[in-house]
Amino acid sequence: MCAACGVPTHVPLDDVGQPAKFAALRNPSCRIYLLGGALAMMADNVEHVITYWVLWEKFHSPALTGFEVFSHWLPFLLLSPYFGALADRHDCRKLIQGAQLLFMSVSACWGLLFATGTLRVWNACVLLVLHGMAGAIWMPAEQLMLEDFVGPADLPSAIRLNSTARSLGILLGPVVGSALLLGLGPERGIFCNIAIYLPLTVLMARTKYTGHTRGGIIARQRVGALAALRVFREVSKDRVIVAMIVLAGLGSFFVGSAIQTAMPAIATSMDGASGGTAYGVLLFANGLGGVLGGLLLEGTGWLRLSVRAAMWSTAVYGLSSALFAFSHDYLVAALLLVVGGIANLAAMSITQTVVQLLAPREKRGQVVGLYGVAANGLRIGSGFTVGLLGAVFGLRVSLGVSALAMVAGTAVVAGYLALGTRRRGARELAAEQAEVAEVADAAQRGEVAELPEMP
Repeated sequence: MCAACGVPTHVPLDDVGQPAKFAALRNPSCRIYLLGGALAMMADNVEHVITYWVLWEKFHSPALTGFEVFSHWLPFLLLSPYFGALADRHDCRKLIQGAQLLFMSVSACWGLLFATGTLRVWNACVLLVLHGMAGAIWMPAEQLMLEDFVGPADLPSAIRLNSTARSLGILLGPVVGSALLLGLGPERGIFCNIAIYLPLTVLMARTKYTGHTRGGIIARQRVGALAALRVFREVSKDRVIVAMIVLAGLGSFFVGSAIQTAMPAIATSMDGASGGTAYGVLLFANGLGGVLGGLLLEGTGWLRLSVRAAMWSTAVYGLSSALFAFSHDYLVAALLLVVGGIANLAAMSITQTVVQLLAPREKRGQVVGLYGVAANGLRIGSGFTVGLLGAVFGLRVSLGVSALAMVAGTAVVAGYLALGTRRRGARELAAEQAEVAEVADAAQRGEVAELPEMP
C-alpha cells in the first residue's frame, strides 16, 4: 500500500475506488485549466500546420520534414527527467508559464522570419527544437498541477479529462491552423496564434495552486543526470511502475506518430472513395477517437483503474492499429481508428495515473519525467519502425508488423508482472513461515506469550 495515496502497490490494483463521473470538474481551477490546456494544445498544432506548410513550400526538403518530427520529441527523450526534477523543486505555475512564453516566443520568431523573408534551414531547426523543448517543460509540471487541483482520489478523472482536452486541441488544431493560413496568410496567422497561448498563461498567474499545495514542502534534492539515474534505480524496484512505463513506451515506439505519417499513403489505396476523401475521413476519425474515448470512459466509469485494464487497452490499441494497416475499406479503417483512439486514451490515462499515484511524493516530477521519456520521447522510434522499414516492405506491412509487435510486447509485460507476483508470494510465504517458527521457538523458551496473528 502506498502510504502517501492509499493505492495498493501490488498487481492488479483492482481495489482502487472509482471516482464520481467527471469528478475533476468539481474543482473550478481544474475546469479552467482544462480549457486553457486545450487551447494551448490547439495553438501548438496550429503552429505545426502553418510552419510545416511554409517550410515545405520554401525548401522542399524531405530531410527537414523528418527533422520536424525528430526535433519535436527529442527534448522529451533527453530532458524529461530533468524537467520533472525542476517540477519537484519549483513552483509549477512558473514552469508552465515559462513553457507558454517559450511557445509564444517561437511563434513570434517564425512570424518575423516569414515577414522579412530571412528564413533559413538553420534557424528553422533551432526554432523546431525550442518548440519541442517547451512541450517537454510543460508536461511534468502539468501532471503535478492536476493532482494538486483535485487530490489523489480524483486524479484518474483529471488525467482522463486532460487527455480528452488535449485530444480536442489536436483535433481542432489543423482546422484552425488551415483557416488562419488561408484567411490571413502565414505571417499574420502565426502572430494571431500567439494569443491562443495567453489564457493558460494568465490562469497560472491567478490560481493559488502550485503543484505542491497538497504535498507540503517542495523537494530540494539536486537536479542532474545522476539524480535521474538514482530515481530510475529506485523506480525499477517497483514492478508495477516499470510495467506502466514500458506499456506507454510500447505504444510510443511501435506506433506513435507514425500512424499519421503512413495515413496519406494508406488512404490513396482505400476502396470506396477518392484518396482525398478517405484521407479527410481518416484524419477526423483519428482525432475523434481520443475525444470520444475520454468522454465515454469518464461518463460511464466502466473501466477500472487497474493494471489489467492498462494491458488490455494497450493490446486493443495495437490490434486495432494492425487491422487498420491491412484494411482496404475506408469506413472500416475509420472505425478502427476510432476504436484505437479510445483504447489509446484509456491506456495512456491509466498508466499515467498509476505511475503518478505510486511515485514517491517527493520525486513525483522525476518519475513523471521518466514516464514522459517512454510515452513521448520514444515516438522518435516510430519513425524507424514504420518509416524506414516502410521504405523496404511498404507502409502497410511495416505499420501492421509494428503494431503486432506492440501486442506481443504487452504479453511480455503481463508475463513479467505475473512472474513478479509469484516470486513475491513465495518470498512473503517463506518469511512468514520463518517468523512463525522463530516465535514458536521463543514461546517454548517462555520468552513470548503467544504467536502473532497470521493474515
